[in-house]
Amino acid sequence: MGLKPIKHSFELKYSYGSYFTDRLFDLKNPTFRDLIQEAKDEGPAKLLFVIDAGVLNAHTYLNEDIPDYCRFHKYSLELTGIIELPGGEEVKNDPRYLDQLLKAIDINKICRHSYVVAIGGGALIDLAGYAASIAHRGVRHIRIPTTVLSQNDAAVGVKNGMNLLGKKNFVGSFQIPHAVIIDYHFLTTLDDRDWIAGIAEAIKVALIKDPDFYQYISDHVADLKKRDKESMQYLIYRCAELHMEHIARGGDPFEKGSSRPLDFGHWSAHKLEHMTNYQIRHGEAVAKGMALDLVYASEIGLISAALTDKIIGLLIDIGFDLEIPVKTKTQISDLLSGIEEFREHLGGRLTITFISSIGEKEDVHEIDLQRMEASIMVLNDRIKAKMT
Repeated sequence: MGLKPIKHSFELKYSYGSYFTDRLFDLKNPTFRDLIQEAKDEGPAKLLFVIDAGVLNAHTYLNEDIPDYCRFHKYSLELTGIIELPGGEEVKNDPRYLDQLLKAIDINKICRHSYVVAIGGGALIDLAGYAASIAHRGVRHIRIPTTVLSQNDAAVGVKNGMNLLGKKNFVGSFQIPHAVIIDYHFLTTLDDRDWIAGIAEAIKVALIKDPDFYQYISDHVADLKKRDKESMQYLIYRCAELHMEHIARGGDPFEKGSSRPLDFGHWSAHKLEHMTNYQIRHGEAVAKGMALDLVYASEIGLISAALTDKIIGLLIDIGFDLEIPVKTKTQISDLLSGIEEFREHLGGRLTITFISSIGEKEDVHEIDLQRMEASIMVLNDRIKAKMT
Protein backbone atom coordinates (compact mmCIF):
# COMPACT_ATOMS: atom_id res chain seq x y z
CA MET A 1 0.00 0.00 0.00
CA GLY A 2 3.01 2.28 0.20
CA LEU A 3 2.15 3.49 3.71
CA LYS A 4 4.77 5.70 5.33
CA PRO A 5 6.39 4.46 8.54
CA ILE A 6 5.14 6.11 11.72
CA LYS A 7 7.98 7.46 13.84
CA HIS A 8 8.03 9.45 17.05
CA SER A 9 10.71 10.27 19.56
CA PHE A 10 10.31 10.93 23.26
CA GLU A 11 12.43 11.58 26.31
CA LEU A 12 12.07 10.26 29.83
CA LYS A 13 13.31 12.15 32.86
CA TYR A 14 14.98 9.96 35.48
CA SER A 15 15.94 10.96 38.99
CA TYR A 16 17.39 9.09 41.95
CA GLY A 17 19.60 9.89 44.88
CA SER A 18 22.02 8.38 47.36
CA TYR A 19 21.38 9.18 51.00
CA PHE A 20 23.87 8.85 53.83
CA THR A 21 22.99 7.98 57.40
CA ASP A 22 23.83 5.84 60.42
CA ARG A 23 21.50 3.25 61.99
CA LEU A 24 18.76 3.62 59.43
CA PHE A 25 16.05 1.79 61.36
CA ASP A 26 16.45 3.63 64.64
CA LEU A 27 12.96 4.93 65.46
CA LYS A 28 14.36 8.45 65.68
CA ASN A 29 15.83 8.28 62.16
CA PRO A 30 13.27 9.58 59.62
CA THR A 31 15.38 8.93 56.49
CA PHE A 32 13.64 5.78 55.29
CA ARG A 33 10.12 6.98 56.08
CA ASP A 34 10.71 10.32 54.38
CA LEU A 35 11.94 8.67 51.18
CA ILE A 36 8.74 6.64 50.96
CA GLN A 37 6.55 9.65 51.73
CA GLU A 38 8.18 11.65 48.93
CA ALA A 39 6.46 9.33 46.42
CA LYS A 40 3.11 10.74 47.66
CA ASP A 41 1.04 7.60 47.14
CA GLU A 42 -2.16 7.29 49.13
CA GLY A 43 -2.00 5.02 52.16
CA PRO A 44 1.00 3.10 53.49
CA ALA A 45 3.42 1.63 50.94
CA LYS A 46 3.89 -2.13 50.88
CA LEU A 47 7.46 -3.20 51.59
CA LEU A 48 9.13 -6.54 50.90
CA PHE A 49 12.60 -6.75 52.46
CA VAL A 50 15.27 -9.03 50.97
CA ILE A 51 18.23 -9.37 53.33
CA ASP A 52 21.65 -10.97 52.96
CA ALA A 53 21.97 -13.89 55.42
CA GLY A 54 25.43 -12.72 56.42
CA VAL A 55 24.06 -9.29 57.26
CA LEU A 56 21.28 -10.77 59.38
CA ASN A 57 23.79 -12.93 61.20
CA ALA A 58 25.98 -9.91 61.98
CA HIS A 59 23.09 -7.53 62.68
CA THR A 60 20.48 -9.73 64.34
CA TYR A 61 18.60 -6.68 65.61
CA LEU A 62 17.21 -6.12 62.10
CA ASN A 63 14.61 -8.85 62.63
CA GLU A 64 13.10 -6.69 65.37
CA ASP A 65 14.08 -3.18 64.29
CA ILE A 66 12.52 -3.34 60.81
CA PRO A 67 9.06 -4.49 62.03
CA ASP A 68 9.21 -2.01 64.91
CA TYR A 69 10.13 0.81 62.54
CA CYS A 70 7.29 -0.04 60.17
CA ARG A 71 4.79 -0.21 63.04
CA PHE A 72 6.04 3.11 64.37
CA HIS A 73 5.46 4.66 60.94
CA LYS A 74 2.37 2.59 60.12
CA TYR A 75 0.65 5.41 58.22
CA SER A 76 3.51 5.40 55.71
CA LEU A 77 4.95 1.88 55.81
CA GLU A 78 3.39 -1.58 55.58
CA LEU A 79 5.77 -4.49 56.06
CA THR A 80 4.62 -7.51 54.04
CA GLY A 81 7.59 -9.78 54.60
CA ILE A 82 11.30 -10.31 55.20
CA ILE A 83 13.17 -12.82 53.03
CA GLU A 84 16.64 -14.09 53.89
CA LEU A 85 18.91 -15.12 51.00
CA PRO A 86 22.60 -16.07 50.79
CA GLY A 87 25.09 -13.33 50.06
CA GLY A 88 28.00 -13.38 47.66
CA GLU A 89 28.04 -14.75 44.13
CA GLU A 90 26.17 -17.88 45.24
CA VAL A 91 22.91 -15.94 45.12
CA LYS A 92 23.61 -14.78 41.55
CA ASN A 93 24.67 -18.21 40.31
CA ASP A 94 21.51 -20.17 41.14
CA PRO A 95 18.27 -19.32 39.27
CA ARG A 96 16.26 -20.82 42.12
CA TYR A 97 16.85 -17.70 44.18
CA LEU A 98 15.41 -15.53 41.42
CA ASP A 99 12.37 -17.81 41.33
CA GLN A 100 12.04 -17.53 45.11
CA LEU A 101 12.10 -13.74 44.90
CA LEU A 102 9.52 -13.53 42.13
CA LYS A 103 7.19 -15.86 44.04
CA ALA A 104 7.59 -13.70 47.15
CA ILE A 105 6.74 -10.56 45.16
CA ASP A 106 3.60 -12.32 43.94
CA ILE A 107 2.55 -13.80 47.30
CA ASN A 108 3.08 -10.48 49.12
CA LYS A 109 1.13 -8.64 46.42
CA ILE A 110 3.96 -6.25 45.65
CA CYS A 111 2.74 -3.98 42.84
CA ARG A 112 4.32 -1.14 40.89
CA HIS A 113 3.54 1.24 43.74
CA SER A 114 5.19 -1.09 46.28
CA TYR A 115 8.86 -1.54 47.13
CA VAL A 116 11.41 -4.33 47.11
CA VAL A 117 14.02 -3.26 49.66
CA ALA A 118 17.36 -5.05 49.35
CA ILE A 119 19.84 -5.03 52.24
CA GLY A 120 23.17 -6.69 51.55
CA GLY A 121 26.28 -6.80 49.43
CA GLY A 122 26.47 -6.10 45.74
CA ALA A 123 25.53 -9.62 44.62
CA LEU A 124 22.28 -9.75 46.57
CA ILE A 125 21.40 -6.23 45.51
CA ASP A 126 22.06 -7.16 41.86
CA LEU A 127 19.69 -10.11 42.06
CA ALA A 128 16.97 -8.31 44.03
CA GLY A 129 17.13 -5.41 41.59
CA TYR A 130 16.77 -7.79 38.66
CA ALA A 131 13.72 -9.46 40.22
CA ALA A 132 12.19 -6.05 40.94
CA SER A 133 12.83 -4.88 37.38
CA ILE A 134 11.06 -7.82 35.71
CA ALA A 135 8.12 -8.35 38.10
CA HIS A 136 5.10 -6.48 36.74
CA ARG A 137 7.57 -4.92 34.25
CA GLY A 138 9.17 -3.09 37.13
CA VAL A 139 8.34 -2.51 40.79
CA ARG A 140 10.04 0.12 42.89
CA HIS A 141 13.37 -0.83 44.36
CA ILE A 142 15.42 0.57 47.25
CA ARG A 143 19.05 -0.44 47.69
CA ILE A 144 20.71 -0.52 51.10
CA PRO A 145 24.29 -1.75 50.48
CA THR A 146 26.23 -3.13 53.42
CA THR A 147 29.83 -3.50 52.18
CA VAL A 148 32.49 -1.00 51.15
CA LEU A 149 32.35 -2.37 47.60
CA SER A 150 28.59 -2.10 47.24
CA GLN A 151 28.38 1.31 48.94
CA ASN A 152 30.90 2.94 46.63
CA ASP A 153 30.17 1.06 43.41
CA ALA A 154 27.66 -1.74 42.75
CA ALA A 155 24.65 -0.32 44.53
CA VAL A 156 24.91 3.28 43.34
CA GLY A 157 24.52 2.38 39.67
CA VAL A 158 21.53 1.37 37.57
CA LYS A 159 22.51 -2.20 36.64
CA ASN A 160 20.96 -5.43 37.90
CA GLY A 161 21.66 -9.01 36.97
CA MET A 162 22.68 -12.58 37.65
CA ASN A 163 25.26 -15.01 36.33
CA LEU A 164 24.26 -17.60 33.75
CA LEU A 165 25.93 -19.92 31.22
CA GLY A 166 29.24 -19.49 33.00
CA LYS A 167 29.28 -15.74 32.40
CA LYS A 168 29.04 -12.94 34.93
CA ASN A 169 25.89 -10.82 34.58
CA PHE A 170 24.82 -12.64 31.41
CA VAL A 171 21.20 -11.75 32.15
CA GLY A 172 20.14 -8.47 33.69
CA SER A 173 18.48 -5.13 33.28
CA PHE A 174 18.92 -1.42 33.67
CA GLN A 175 16.56 0.14 36.16
CA ILE A 176 16.82 3.34 38.18
CA PRO A 177 16.40 2.56 41.89
CA HIS A 178 13.94 4.64 43.85
CA ALA A 179 16.82 5.42 46.21
CA VAL A 180 20.17 4.19 47.48
CA ILE A 181 20.69 4.47 51.23
CA ILE A 182 24.21 4.26 52.63
CA ASP A 183 24.18 3.23 56.30
CA TYR A 184 27.77 3.36 57.57
CA HIS A 185 26.94 1.24 60.62
CA PHE A 186 26.82 -1.89 58.47
CA LEU A 187 30.55 -1.53 57.76
CA THR A 188 31.48 -2.04 61.42
CA THR A 189 31.07 -5.82 61.19
CA LEU A 190 32.99 -6.36 57.93
CA ASP A 191 36.12 -8.47 58.15
CA ASP A 192 39.40 -6.90 57.05
CA ARG A 193 39.36 -8.71 53.71
CA ASP A 194 36.04 -7.20 52.65
CA TRP A 195 37.01 -3.80 54.05
CA ILE A 196 40.13 -3.74 51.87
CA ALA A 197 38.55 -5.34 48.78
CA GLY A 198 36.01 -2.55 48.40
CA ILE A 199 38.71 0.10 48.13
CA ALA A 200 39.68 -1.22 44.67
CA GLU A 201 36.66 0.37 43.00
CA ALA A 202 37.47 3.72 44.60
CA ILE A 203 41.02 3.55 43.27
CA LYS A 204 39.61 2.63 39.86
CA VAL A 205 37.27 5.60 39.58
CA ALA A 206 39.96 7.93 40.94
CA LEU A 207 42.44 6.73 38.32
CA ILE A 208 39.93 7.35 35.55
CA LYS A 209 38.34 10.58 36.69
CA ASP A 210 39.90 12.42 39.61
CA PRO A 211 43.63 12.93 40.36
CA ASP A 212 42.80 14.76 43.60
CA PHE A 213 40.77 11.78 44.84
CA TYR A 214 43.61 9.45 43.90
CA GLN A 215 45.98 11.62 45.93
CA TYR A 216 43.56 11.51 48.88
CA ILE A 217 43.59 7.72 48.82
CA SER A 218 47.37 7.68 48.52
CA ASP A 219 47.71 10.07 51.48
CA HIS A 220 45.32 8.06 53.67
CA VAL A 221 46.51 4.49 53.10
CA ALA A 222 47.39 4.00 56.77
CA ASP A 223 44.07 5.47 57.96
CA LEU A 224 42.06 3.30 55.58
CA LYS A 225 43.91 0.15 56.58
CA LYS A 226 43.34 0.79 60.28
CA ARG A 227 39.62 1.28 59.53
CA ASP A 228 39.40 4.97 60.28
CA LYS A 229 35.71 5.80 59.97
CA GLU A 230 36.06 9.37 58.70
CA SER A 231 38.50 8.41 55.93
CA MET A 232 36.27 5.57 54.74
CA GLN A 233 33.16 7.74 54.84
CA TYR A 234 34.80 10.28 52.57
CA LEU A 235 36.09 7.56 50.23
CA ILE A 236 32.61 6.07 49.86
CA TYR A 237 30.94 9.46 49.46
CA ARG A 238 33.34 10.70 46.78
CA CYS A 239 33.31 7.41 44.92
CA ALA A 240 29.49 7.33 44.88
CA GLU A 241 29.46 10.96 43.76
CA LEU A 242 31.75 10.23 40.80
CA HIS A 243 29.77 7.14 39.79
CA MET A 244 26.43 8.92 39.86
CA GLU A 245 27.85 11.92 38.01
CA HIS A 246 29.08 9.58 35.27
CA ILE A 247 25.68 7.92 34.96
CA ALA A 248 23.78 11.23 34.91
CA ARG A 249 26.14 13.22 32.68
CA GLY A 250 28.24 10.69 30.80
CA GLY A 251 25.78 10.48 27.93
CA ASP A 252 25.28 6.70 28.01
CA PRO A 253 23.52 5.71 31.26
CA PHE A 254 22.20 2.42 29.86
CA GLU A 255 25.45 1.53 28.06
CA LYS A 256 24.20 1.44 24.48
CA GLY A 257 27.66 2.27 23.15
CA SER A 258 30.83 0.20 23.16
CA SER A 259 32.80 2.19 25.75
CA ARG A 260 32.48 1.50 29.46
CA PRO A 261 35.16 3.58 31.19
CA LEU A 262 34.03 2.54 34.66
CA ASP A 263 34.98 -1.03 33.76
CA PHE A 264 38.72 -0.30 33.79
CA GLY A 265 40.42 -3.56 34.80
CA HIS A 266 37.21 -5.54 34.49
CA TRP A 267 37.70 -7.74 31.42
CA SER A 268 40.12 -9.96 33.33
CA ALA A 269 38.44 -9.37 36.70
CA HIS A 270 35.17 -10.95 35.55
CA LYS A 271 37.01 -13.88 34.01
CA LEU A 272 39.19 -14.43 37.09
CA GLU A 273 36.14 -14.51 39.33
CA HIS A 274 34.59 -17.24 37.20
CA MET A 275 37.84 -19.21 36.81
CA THR A 276 38.32 -19.32 40.60
CA ASN A 277 34.67 -20.21 41.23
CA TYR A 278 34.26 -16.77 42.79
CA GLN A 279 36.78 -17.48 45.55
CA ILE A 280 38.33 -14.13 44.62
CA ARG A 281 36.27 -11.14 45.76
CA HIS A 282 35.18 -8.78 43.00
CA GLY A 283 37.31 -5.96 44.42
CA GLU A 284 40.34 -8.24 44.63
CA ALA A 285 39.82 -9.29 41.01
CA VAL A 286 39.48 -5.65 39.93
CA ALA A 287 42.77 -4.79 41.66
CA LYS A 288 44.48 -7.63 39.77
CA GLY A 289 42.80 -6.57 36.52
CA MET A 290 43.91 -2.96 36.86
CA ALA A 291 47.48 -4.01 37.63
CA LEU A 292 47.55 -6.27 34.57
CA ASP A 293 46.16 -3.60 32.27
CA LEU A 294 48.60 -1.05 33.65
CA VAL A 295 51.53 -3.35 32.87
CA TYR A 296 50.17 -3.97 29.36
CA ALA A 297 49.66 -0.23 28.82
CA SER A 298 53.24 0.34 29.94
CA GLU A 299 54.48 -2.39 27.57
CA ILE A 300 52.83 -0.69 24.57
CA GLY A 301 54.01 2.78 25.60
CA LEU A 302 50.63 4.17 26.61
CA ILE A 303 51.66 4.96 30.20
CA SER A 304 55.06 5.45 31.80
CA ALA A 305 56.70 2.60 33.65
CA ALA A 306 57.31 4.92 36.61
CA LEU A 307 53.61 5.76 37.00
CA THR A 308 52.69 2.10 36.55
CA ASP A 309 55.04 1.15 39.39
CA LYS A 310 53.61 3.93 41.56
CA ILE A 311 50.01 2.78 41.13
CA ILE A 312 50.87 -0.89 41.60
CA GLY A 313 52.75 0.13 44.74
CA LEU A 314 49.63 1.83 46.08
CA LEU A 315 47.52 -1.27 45.45
CA ILE A 316 50.08 -3.39 47.30
CA ASP A 317 50.27 -0.89 50.17
CA ILE A 318 46.48 -1.01 50.57
CA GLY A 319 46.79 -4.78 50.97
CA PHE A 320 46.03 -6.35 47.59
CA ASP A 321 47.67 -9.52 46.31
CA LEU A 322 48.12 -8.69 42.63
CA GLU A 323 49.44 -12.00 41.35
CA ILE A 324 47.40 -13.34 38.43
CA PRO A 325 46.55 -16.95 39.44
CA VAL A 326 47.31 -18.71 36.18
CA LYS A 327 50.04 -21.35 35.94
CA THR A 328 49.49 -23.29 32.72
CA LYS A 329 49.06 -22.40 29.06
CA THR A 330 45.48 -23.62 29.26
CA GLN A 331 44.71 -21.29 32.18
CA ILE A 332 46.33 -18.36 30.40
CA SER A 333 44.34 -19.09 27.25
CA ASP A 334 41.17 -19.32 29.33
CA LEU A 335 41.89 -15.95 30.93
CA LEU A 336 42.63 -14.27 27.59
CA SER A 337 39.31 -15.55 26.24
CA GLY A 338 37.78 -13.04 28.65
CA ILE A 339 38.69 -10.28 26.19
CA GLU A 340 36.29 -11.59 23.55
CA GLU A 341 33.65 -12.36 26.19
CA PHE A 342 33.94 -8.75 27.32
CA ARG A 343 33.36 -7.56 23.75
CA GLU A 344 30.37 -9.89 23.39
CA HIS A 345 28.86 -8.55 26.59
CA LEU A 346 29.18 -4.98 25.33
CA GLY A 347 28.44 -5.72 21.70
CA GLY A 348 29.96 -3.80 18.82
CA ARG A 349 33.63 -3.02 18.54
CA LEU A 350 36.07 -4.21 21.18
CA THR A 351 36.62 -1.30 23.55
CA ILE A 352 38.79 -1.63 26.62
CA THR A 353 39.55 1.36 28.80
CA PHE A 354 43.14 2.06 29.84
CA ILE A 355 44.67 5.17 31.40
CA SER A 356 47.59 7.18 30.05
CA SER A 357 47.92 9.23 33.24
CA ILE A 358 45.88 9.68 36.38
CA GLY A 359 42.55 11.17 35.33
CA GLU A 360 43.11 10.51 31.60
CA LYS A 361 41.41 7.49 30.06
CA GLU A 362 42.22 5.94 26.69
CA ASP A 363 39.94 3.53 24.82
CA VAL A 364 41.85 0.75 23.05
CA HIS A 365 40.19 -1.34 20.32
CA GLU A 366 42.82 -4.01 19.68
CA ILE A 367 44.70 -6.18 22.15
CA ASP A 368 47.94 -7.95 21.24
CA LEU A 369 47.32 -11.32 22.92
CA GLN A 370 51.01 -12.25 22.95
CA ARG A 371 51.88 -8.99 24.68
CA MET A 372 49.02 -9.44 27.15
CA GLU A 373 50.29 -12.94 27.93
CA ALA A 374 53.77 -11.51 28.42
CA SER A 375 52.30 -8.81 30.67
CA ILE A 376 50.86 -11.51 32.94
CA MET A 377 54.36 -12.92 33.38
CA VAL A 378 55.90 -9.47 33.87
CA LEU A 379 53.33 -8.58 36.55
CA ASN A 380 53.71 -11.87 38.40
CA ASP A 381 57.51 -11.60 38.36
CA ARG A 382 57.26 -8.02 39.62
CA ILE A 383 54.95 -9.04 42.46
CA LYS A 384 57.22 -11.90 43.51
CA ALA A 385 60.21 -9.56 43.51
CA LYS A 386 58.40 -7.05 45.72
CA MET A 387 57.40 -9.78 48.16
CA THR A 388 60.95 -11.09 48.63
